Amino acid sequence: MSLLAAHINDAAISVLDASRVLYREPGFALLDDEQLSVGTAAYSQARFKPRRIQRQFWSNLGTDLIAERPFEHLSPADLVSRQLERIWEQVRGSGDRLVVAVPPYMGTSHLSLLLGIAEELRVPIAGLVDAAVAATRREYKGAVPVHVDLSLHSAMLTRISQTGQARADRAEIIDGSGVLALYDAWIAAIAEAFVQESRFDPLHTAETEQALYDKLPDWLAAAATRDSVPLEVAYRGIDHRAEIESLELIAAAAPIYHGIVSNVRALYRADEMPALQLSERAARMPGLADILQARVGGEVFLLEAGASARGLLARWRDNPSGAGAVSLVRHLPWDQAAVDIQPRESQSGGGRPTHVLVENMAYRIDDRPLALGSQPVEGERWVDLQRDMPGVSRRHCSLQQENGQCVVRDYSRYGTFLNGHRIDGSAILQIGDRIRIGTPGIELQLIATEGSGGS
Repeated sequence: MSLLAAHINDAAISVLDASRVLYREPGFALLDDEQLSVGTAAYSQARFKPRRIQRQFWSNLGTDLIAERPFEHLSPADLVSRQLERIWEQVRGSGDRLVVAVPPYMGTSHLSLLLGIAEELRVPIAGLVDAAVAATRREYKGAVPVHVDLSLHSAMLTRISQTGQARADRAEIIDGSGVLALYDAWIAAIAEAFVQESRFDPLHTAETEQALYDKLPDWLAAAATRDSVPLEVAYRGIDHRAEIESLELIAAAAPIYHGIVSNVRALYRADEMPALQLSERAARMPGLADILQARVGGEVFLLEAGASARGLLARWRDNPSGAGAVSLVRHLPWDQAAVDIQPRESQSGGGRPTHVLVENMAYRIDDRPLALGSQPVEGERWVDLQRDMPGVSRRHCSLQQENGQCVVRDYSRYGTFLNGHRIDGSAILQIGDRIRIGTPGIELQLIATEGSGGS
């Protein structure tokens, strides 16, 4: 018998052996007439019976009872147990041990409970590995990799350090930016296209609404290679047709994409070259890779399907003694050739600011540092912020043009926030960005002017 690798991501839980995919189903559960079904069987009924569906049990894994009918006598752990049991029933003939790639939204308590459930079901889990680390199989020389993936409910960003191997450095979970939020935005746009072109509303019935969700992956794949996507859905023997521009789908997802971009930018310091590593799931989202490339810069790398599980199969090594408790592994050696990334003059698009707007006063940003804080320093360009506001340091941060980019540097103990996200020492600024300093905070806006006015 052999080792199997699983990737726990509720958008598509996958199990692979060395040659094929053995299981790939979403984290959905349906309770109907006291019959509990999970995975694809539950997903196929999600629009027919929405009140009998649960889809957050993996991300909310715990033992408290679910406060929704008809699940009030069950906990998320019960639903995870049912799906894990179903997975093992389907794959155990192909292997005798399971090593599992886990997402960053599963903390220590979630993983301990998962191991307890697996032990009760006699599912032999040999190891747990951070999913982003498992997917990172080569060094990005001259750059800093950030792994981008999507679950049902969130976008997941993991910064990877490269001190001799791939190691999880920092993870950000962006709630409300997962596959379901994107699908809902696209379904609304597609339904509007049907209404505009044929006066038929496919969201009027559960049957056609479910059909839209079932067809959506194929329509998204078409949007990646075509300027427009033909749409068709059947209802009561009549085929209804419409068409939607691929750019309309990207526009519908733009608010979610922009939130992901803002979080990614905050993970990078000003002097770092980004290497954005997108999971196959993230890469399938129309326009996401292009927007990340344009707004973050650096290089974008699209991973193969099942990259985390395949990376585990190639690199997992059992404890030689075969003993000891299972713990989360957050680093693995590389097994593929490194890639060299050459520096560029400008790492990102979005426009370079020339001024910062502070309470209706524009201050010019040039190659001399413009310091912001509560206590001016003699001989330095200075913006005097409110001294009585908590969270403002004497020399809090500075703005400056460096190597063709506008850079903010943080010197405070309280933090400087770029578009709501705390920066790690420094960051590159773009037109329209907002910087927050202090609590509740002073908000500064980055702008560009054609002239050279301002202070």
